[in-house]
Amino acid sequence: MTEARTVAILGAGPVGLAAAAQVLERGMQPIVLEAGPEAGHAVRQWAHVPLFSPWEYCIDKASGRLLAEVGWNAPPSGDYPTGGELLAHYIEPLATRTRLKDHIRLSSRVTAVARRGFDKMKSNGRAFEAFTIRYQNGKGPESLKADAVIDASGTWFSPNPAGADGLPAIGEEELRERIAYGMPDVLGAARNRYAGKTVAVLGAGHSAVGTLIDLARLAEQASGTRVIWLMRGEDPRKAFGGGANDKLVARGALGQALAALVASGRVAVETGFKVSHLSQEGTQIRVATGKASCCRAITVDALVVATGLRPDFSFLREVRLALDPAVECPPALAPLIDPNIHSCGTVRPHGARELAHPEPGFYVAGIKSYGRAPTFLMLTGYEQVRSIVADIAGDREAAERVELVLPETGVCSGPGPVAGLGGSIDAEAGCCGGPPPTAAGPMVSGCCVADVRAKEEGKAGCGA
Repeated sequence: MTEARTVAILGAGPVGLAAAAQVLERGMQPIVLEAGPEAGHAVRQWAHVPLFSPWEYCIDKASGRLLAEVGWNAPPSGDYPTGGELLAHYIEPLATRTRLKDHIRLSSRVTAVARRGFDKMKSNGRAFEAFTIRYQNGKGPESLKADAVIDASGTWFSPNPAGADGLPAIGEEELRERIAYGMPDVLGAARNRYAGKTVAVLGAGHSAVGTLIDLARLAEQASGTRVIWLMRGEDPRKAFGGGANDKLVARGALGQALAALVASGRVAVETGFKVSHLSQEGTQIRVATGKASCCRAITVDALVVATGLRPDFSFLREVRLALDPAVECPPALAPLIDPNIHSCGTVRPHGARELAHPEPGFYVAGIKSYGRAPTFLMLTGYEQVRSIVADIAGDREAAERVELVLPETGVCSGPGPVAGLGGSIDAEAGCCGGPPPTAAGPMVSGCCVADVRAKEEGKAGCGA
């Protein structure tokens, strides 16, 4: 692919735009196809959510250089943006004020990618043909040709279902309009849907934790709001994270705040709750585990499913992909990102070599490249596309070179500093380890495990 001149990029999120900036710097022509009406369409769905990572880790270097050409002033590097601020101060200026603006096609949903004149079965001469990209833009089917393709379309619009076996729970499809997936804006646009209601949140990742904390804050403001945390696992402490030991203070504070809410009873917990059936019961939703007619069930006014995301490969049927059978990412990448082994902080930087597919010139980048793994870092995505574009340009040395040094413990996207929550734990307090053990007596009572242990050692406490 050393002669590639046109690169189609699917998705105008932060990683897709970074890929386009890298392509421009290499003297090639990017064509960015964005399904939404504006750049950063997926980010707009979680605009209310603060990030764990400060601005320092949110800006791609090549994109920053493009912005500098038009007199852009970078936000303070240590501030933590929300999704909306990421849009307003970075993505929108990059997409509308720089040279990228002439290369982005909005409201252009890609429906298929293939080799021009070759179906998936045909091999001889395949690698020397351009790609055909089909897309819909409101005017009917359109088609374009590209020498290489970078799929940075993300996973936001492909949420995992509520069913514990990876399938939608029985009755889930019928109730889909009444279920929220991901991180609804419970304190803002969606407030009326949750205020004064009994709300269940299913999941144990950062999206679930952030939503539970926001709902607890809503319960302080709106009487009658009851919050229930549904966990498939048995130990809620796994969701509390490293607390004060986390080098990303904002991420540590999130787990600490949830631990305090659980310990105080402001968030009720149902562990070992593997959802199998959903049904309507009057105006409410019945959430059941086991058989529909027995076992455990709760009835709620609203349900938030925050069980993660998965990639959509449906429009890539004619592309030769190699995917790990479990993680659904390139096989060389799977052992580096498997969430059973790695956290955000232990995934090493990687590039074109690990992201390669059997289809020469085709790459999946950004969070979609991680398949079902939740350990993706925005900064890692920027390094991915730098390496990929170098590979497309034929610069093998640059493609192999690692130009990224991750901060200790990594950088994750998700809810940032927790503020204004009565009874929550300050990120600087240094208290961590989950709620206090129930066996702790009055002489060693404390707000959490670390506090109890400190008092058992004769200290005044851990400082929280």
